[in-house]
Amino acid sequence: MEMKEILEKIQNHEMSVEEAEQKIKHNQYEDLGYAKIDHNRKERIGTGEVIYCQSKPDEYLSKIYKTIYKENGEVLGTRASKDQFELLKKEIPEVQYNSLSRILKIEKQKEKIGNIVVCTGGTSDIPVAEEAVETAEFFGSYVERIYDVGVAGIHRLLLQREKIEKANCIIAIAGMEGALASVVAGLVKVPVIAVPTSVGYGANLGGITALLGMINSCSNGIATVNIDNGYGAGYLANQINHLAVNGRG
Repeated sequence: MEMKEILEKIQNHEMSVEEAEQKIKHNQYEDLGYAKIDHNRKERIGTGEVIYCQSKPDEYLSKIYKTIYKENGEVLGTRASKDQFELLKKEIPEVQYNSLSRILKIEKQKEKIGNIVVCTGGTSDIPVAEEAVETAEFFGSYVERIYDVGVAGIHRLLLQREKIEKANCIIAIAGMEGALASVVAGLVKVPVIAVPTSVGYGANLGGITALLGMINSCSNGIATVNIDNGYGAGYLANQINHLAVNGRG
């Protein structure tokens, strides 16, 4: 519960001072022993806590997921497995899972504003792209997908130029040598978030070659996130998009 809501309930005699005190303490964090759930994060930074599901014991994941869902009415989990989805589905029938993005979510209906474009070099990059897309959409951004437009057939990207020029922010996702971000940034006047992927043959080095190519780009306006970090790119793009639409307010 946000602080403003607590204060309004006190003003309207719907909550006692003692109850409000407990709510305020609860808002700092909820201690589960093995995890401290940051309920106040949405009020503090604008978005609620997200669960990184990979490697979490089933009991921990279940309790953390249900705790955040109870507090917020929605919850986003990343890097989840099908087994984790089946576990939670038994306890929370509303939960949805995308095996491509590995996103495990319960989402409220919300308006999707602005315009983010997500581009991939090839179809092998799409799982990372879908993680970025679903993250940005969960936090209220409209997202346009432009997949398989890598530099091996650059005309495919150029034919989409009208779409990319309308974006408030662009995510460029590529493996191999990671050249897509440089090309995209040379065509537009908005920020480009580069995501290197672990797609490629041996000298790709699990995405390190693409990462080094992206952070050494001679194009302006590129910010590079970690290898395969679709979530990080989607989150940052959502922030940029909301600033473009609403300003700091």
